[in-house]
Amino acid sequence: MSSLRFPAISTLRRRAVLTACIGAAVLLSACGTGGGGWHHTDVSGNTPDLAFRLTRASDGRTVTERDYRGKVVLVYFGYTYCPDVCPLTLSNLAQALNRIDGAEDRVRVLFITVDPERDTRETLRQYTANFGPEFAGLRGSDNALARVAKRYRVAYSADPAPNPADYVVTHSSAVYAFDEKGEARLLLTGLSDGDADIDPVVADLKKLMAGQD
Repeated sequence: MSSLRFPAISTLRRRAVLTACIGAAVLLSACGTGGGGWHHTDVSGNTPDLAFRLTRASDGRTVTERDYRGKVVLVYFGYTYCPDVCPLTLSNLAQALNRIDGAEDRVRVLFITVDPERDTRETLRQYTANFGPEFAGLRGSDNALARVAKRYRVAYSADPAPNPADYVVTHSSAVYAFDEKGEARLLLTGLSDGDADIDPVVADLKKLMAGQD
């Protein structure tokens, strides 16, 4: 597995102080936290199976959940111009995957942009490539994005503006984990911190890869 290559964040992006990421996780009242021996929130039976139809940045193909059947899939909604929450979350996931044998072949992280106006195919391709071969950028039309976000109760908004400092994007920060059959299993939170504890993520992903309940 390749070593982590953390993407450089441009000075312009750092100055975009009004471009915010919502740090709160998606709240699912019916879910138990840490149940069944899991370290993260168990969403089995409370969250829809994996389903989407979007364009993959690396090759321009239209892909669906069927293209990732047989792999543990992590889904995260964000945007490449995010100054901190998104790169930290993806970096922490990359560190976790670097500690799991076989992750390069058996795990995929799908980064779905909530800012397709700026996140072109090439922008997404370059951005996700920084984190490792397990990461893929996905984008779609406004309607396609709205459908998949609604399916997983993900809140987001994008208010374009000519001045980057006035371009405001918000989104939820949780990561959805699906098993190899495409069934929703876990909601991973707390990964947007620079000192996030990676051990629970590693343990939960190993259990998913082993097919444990």
